Amino acid sequence: QVQLVESGGGLVQAGGSLRLSCAASGSIFSISDMGWYRQAPGNQRELVASITRGGNTNYATSVKGRFTISRDNAKNTVYLQMSSLKPEDTAVYYCNADLTLPTQYDIRWSTYWGQGTQVTVSS
Repeated sequence: QVQLVESGGGLVQAGGSLRLSCAASGSIFSISDMGWYRQAPGNQRELVASITRGGNTNYATSVKGRFTISRDNAKNTVYLQMSSLKPEDTAVYYCNADLTLPTQYDIRWSTYWGQGTQVTVSS
């Protein structure tokens, strides 16, 4: 069974740091793009950062210079290092991955989501 499992969320004071991890497991042929999204109460889910298999990154304007996304392709894991956290960063953070999965005779592509991890930044 393919799944994405996140870890690393929690409560931190403004100005502090957290590191989120998301590991993909199961029968996976390959992983292309991976990313982090977040959703605050009453808001739509928004892209925080994404990274291609080759390491090209993209960030939301609100987190540029404060957050860093990285990945370890050997471990099928994506990370989000968050620094200089602000109360407005409070949200549930979800990881996302575009997976190529083997089938009996072929391969198929699918996007998977993690279960979400809460990040709360106190002022």
